[in-house]
Amino acid sequence: MGKFKRVFLVLLPLFLLFAQLFPITQVAAEEEQDEHYEAIQDRGELVVGLSADYAPYEFHATVNGEDEIVGFDISIAQKIADDMGVDLRVEEMGFDALLGALDTEKIDLIISGMSPTPERLQEVDFSEPYMNSQQRLVVREEDQDKYTSGEQFEDVPVSVQKQTTQEELANDELKDAQVTSLQKIPDVVMNLKNEKVDAAILEGPVAEAYVEENDDLALSDLEFEEGDKETAVAFPKDSPVLAENINGSIQTINDENLMEGYQEEANELMFSEEDQGFFAKYYPYYLSGTGYTILLAIIGVIFGIILGVIFALMKLSSIKILRVLASIYIEYVRGTPLLVQIFIVYFGTGILGLDFSRFVAGCIALSLNSAAYVAEIIRAGINGVDKGQMEAARSLGMDRTESMRYIIFPQAIKNILPALGNELVTVIKESSVISVIGVSELIFQAGNVQGASFKPFLPYLIVSLIYFVLTFTLSRLLGFAERRMKTSD
Repeated sequence: MGKFKRVFLVLLPLFLLFAQLFPITQVAAEEEQDEHYEAIQDRGELVVGLSADYAPYEFHATVNGEDEIVGFDISIAQKIADDMGVDLRVEEMGFDALLGALDTEKIDLIISGMSPTPERLQEVDFSEPYMNSQQRLVVREEDQDKYTSGEQFEDVPVSVQKQTTQEELANDELKDAQVTSLQKIPDVVMNLKNEKVDAAILEGPVAEAYVEENDDLALSDLEFEEGDKETAVAFPKDSPVLAENINGSIQTINDENLMEGYQEEANELMFSEEDQGFFAKYYPYYLSGTGYTILLAIIGVIFGIILGVIFALMKLSSIKILRVLASIYIEYVRGTPLLVQIFIVYFGTGILGLDFSRFVAGCIALSLNSAAYVAEIIRAGINGVDKGQMEAARSLGMDRTESMRYIIFPQAIKNILPALGNELVTVIKESSVISVIGVSELIFQAGNVQGASFKPFLPYLIVSLIYFVLTFTLSRLLGFAERRMKTSD
């Protein structure tokens, strides 16, 4: 024992010195934590957000008779999901809604031809780039040789997609140009084709796709000084494990040259031969969009009427606090755009921990918006009934509730019905705004058809005719109901 003790005393200082120079770490304790990655693994599903109007990055195409979102961004997303051992789910919405959806955890990643910018890097992190592309100026064919320098754009109208690298380029390098920022790429191209603008800035592969499909468009030789764009995957901040997995997949894509195959596949789907006409190919889009539009309008008006009655009675109440609350709600809703209200409901509820689907969030926003207008319609209808009717009912022994139910409301409904009919027509048209969060109503589907067909005008013309049929038919039915009510007097 004495010998062992002496050896121990000799080795102990050496051991302590070694521990100072090379500290022992607990690998398990220092393993990086990543709640976002863990949530994906627990769910068994990777949710990727994108705007599918950006061919060849992502767009709608008919594959084996089924509508699918395709493109090389989808191939990249599938590769990342496969490497993580989870399923892939794609959430489609407007491009300017993607960052909000990522920030509120509606989606896990953005893979939508997005490039890192200082502004975006303040909100999210980006992977290593998976593609480098050059921004191109697209013009009408007769103007192909017209623009050779950014100095030639004084008062020249130029269209770009908003909140993009192209928007920054237009403002920075096209001197004194009149920049029009639009939500969707097909709208950018449509403005150029319809001579609303004289040029458009698009990402290289996207520009080439539209020029290939439109003989009246051409690529300008103008080169942008800062036109080189890196495209990367956006993901939430403080996600080290998720970042490692994404970058690992991108490294594999680059090392094995998989991107070339992804691009070839996307191009084949873009330029595949049409075996059927436009209407035969795309009518399912319009059928689905019409169904969603009608459903949104019905739900919005039904719940709008229920809430509108409540707020109308609150505003007519003798209790001051109820009148004040109703007035604040009505004035706030009527004084703010529906688009803002949709974002508040969809993203705001996510911050509060409520996970509403896009459709449910759209229905809620539409109902809350409609309620404010319905409340004023009902209040005006009730006030339009002669006050002597209430006094007569009270003199017969009815209380206020009974008087409203049996005397006032039956008379007020004749004043209210025409205005409610107009509100339903309005809701049908305003439901188009909900397309920004990816609800598949008519406007959203028209954008899908634009992206898939490269026809910027025809899809919206068809949508306008569908809206006209819906509103005209509804107006005629309401007119018939009004006439029946008049004859029953």
